[in-house]
Amino acid sequence: MPRLRAFYQDLRAKPLQTLGRTLHSLDWSWTRHYQTWLPQVSGRDLRADLIAGLTGAIVVLPQGVAFATIAGMPPEYGLYAGMIPAIVAAWFGSSRHLVSGPTTAASVVLFSALAPLAAPGSPDYVALALTLTFMVGLIELALGLARLGALVNFISHSVVVGFTAGAAVLIAAKQLKHFFGIEMDASGHLHELLWQFILHLPSLNPAATLVGLTTLGIGIACRRWLPRIPYMIIAILGGSLVALGLNHWLGPETIRIAAVGALPAQLPPLSAPALTLDHIRELAPAALAVTLFALTEAVSIARALAARGGYRIDGNQEFIAQGLSNIAGSFFSGYVATGSFNRSGVNYESGARTPLAAIFAALFLMAIVLLIAPYAGYLPKAAMAGVLFLVAWGLIDFDEIRHILHSSRRESAVLAVTFCAALFLELEFAIFAGVLLSLVLYLERTSKPRIVTLAPDPRLPKQAFSSDPEITQCPQLRFVRIDGSLFFGSVAHVEQYFDWLRATHPEQRHLALIANGINFVDLQGGQTLVAESERRRMAGGGLYLINVKQGLWESLDQFGYLEDSAARNIFQSKTAAIRAIYQKLDKGICRSCTQRIFSECHSDLGSRSVPAGAAQDEGDSR
Repeated sequence: MPRLRAFYQDLRAKPLQTLGRTLHSLDWSWTRHYQTWLPQVSGRDLRADLIAGLTGAIVVLPQGVAFATIAGMPPEYGLYAGMIPAIVAAWFGSSRHLVSGPTTAASVVLFSALAPLAAPGSPDYVALALTLTFMVGLIELALGLARLGALVNFISHSVVVGFTAGAAVLIAAKQLKHFFGIEMDASGHLHELLWQFILHLPSLNPAATLVGLTTLGIGIACRRWLPRIPYMIIAILGGSLVALGLNHWLGPETIRIAAVGALPAQLPPLSAPALTLDHIRELAPAALAVTLFALTEAVSIARALAARGGYRIDGNQEFIAQGLSNIAGSFFSGYVATGSFNRSGVNYESGARTPLAAIFAALFLMAIVLLIAPYAGYLPKAAMAGVLFLVAWGLIDFDEIRHILHSSRRESAVLAVTFCAALFLELEFAIFAGVLLSLVLYLERTSKPRIVTLAPDPRLPKQAFSSDPEITQCPQLRFVRIDGSLFFGSVAHVEQYFDWLRATHPEQRHLALIANGINFVDLQGGQTLVAESERRRMAGGGLYLINVKQGLWESLDQFGYLEDSAARNIFQSKTAAIRAIYQKLDKGICRSCTQRIFSECHSDLGSRSVPAGAAQDEGDSR
């Protein structure tokens, strides 16, 4: 704690110097990364990155203001989040096209987490947002340094789709007051928002509604017929011109169209998170939820663009880059930043070739803010609401939702739970609910491995083994294949099958497990095999393992289950297993048996040839 307190004091007093010393003291993988692409940047690459950077700066301008509004932050903080954090993430990351900054999902989660703690837009609210950003950055950095980049794989695609769709509905609901010019409380869950809207609907402002509809119409038209033009900028300009015209023709005293207000024409001011124990305790759940979703969003976007660009990314390095960007952002007035799908896609389509494009975009944004920030006072909130309606609609992936609903009941349940939790619970808990349900369904599936009965099929070439239930079984020996690992979660299902098998087929005292579907066995799984082997030995039979994988063999050996007697019951082919097990069968039953399944059955009776129905091959048909 003393070292952490000293580090924090140094960080507040001299943020740049302290961060520089910290980075210099560690061996970062990013050094190898930028040393591979930076010296190879040509003049053509530089020009392409400059053009892509300018395009990205123009796109992020309305988005930053809109996302800050969603997050409950002053509008300029959305622009600040697209400056220093974007530069840090691009420089330290492994992706050539990922652009970090404010996003819709992160903004919604931040508002949901902080609104109950402080009034949105207040100094206390801003301090909590900076603190949450710093905590998210620390968690991301720690996960990256611990090489835990695979953690994002536990957030399934259905969770992301469901959460994003739920967040989109909430975004639209929270903008109803601005779109229709209604004075109402926009906090609470979806049903509360809709009820407040219905109650205040008679006080609708026709002028604000006209501005919102105009903005919405222009945005839809630009997206459909002019896809290469930044539709958000054109839509906002159109809505603002309509508002100016209404004010000019009718007079500002006749109509009231609320505006965003002028933005400060300055670069990001220095700031500091308020790391008190109370704040840490209050923000810890939200910080973890934001971290999981932010990392999933960033790494997913980076992987998608890397696949299109023909290169690979390092997930752990992206964790480190995202962590450093949020830590830096908390000291430069930026709230939680992560990979932006819209801006990253624009960056790629604009011809960006190196991470310099994202850095140029942040630098151009700084210059643009200094030039046009005072004119934001003419930006109507109704126009911003119209743009956010378009953003919300674009967030709902209807094609993917239909695909999930038609493909898998399990994934549909995950999607539905996450979506409903996002609407009626706190958003951070929606993520946890989706992840928890995904893990529960996965464990439920792995806890019931598929168990298939096999037997030689005379209809197949070389009498390969088949799972057809009509195939004749040996009266004394049953072959079973287990498709799944034997661990503490699955042994109950396997034991129930063993009990059922002994109760319904007591004459089949010998059981041969085809083990090529078993990847590993834990302590409890090994005990299950030993117990079943002992039961069958006491009944005059035995348990045998066939086609044992290296991992399964090592696990059994590690747990001490490969005693001399057990090792003699392990075979690497069905032919060898049948030959050895046949010697242990009751020959009295064999002499009266009419099935004659194995070649040994005929050899033992003195047959000179093997009939076509005799199994001689260890092939296995699944």
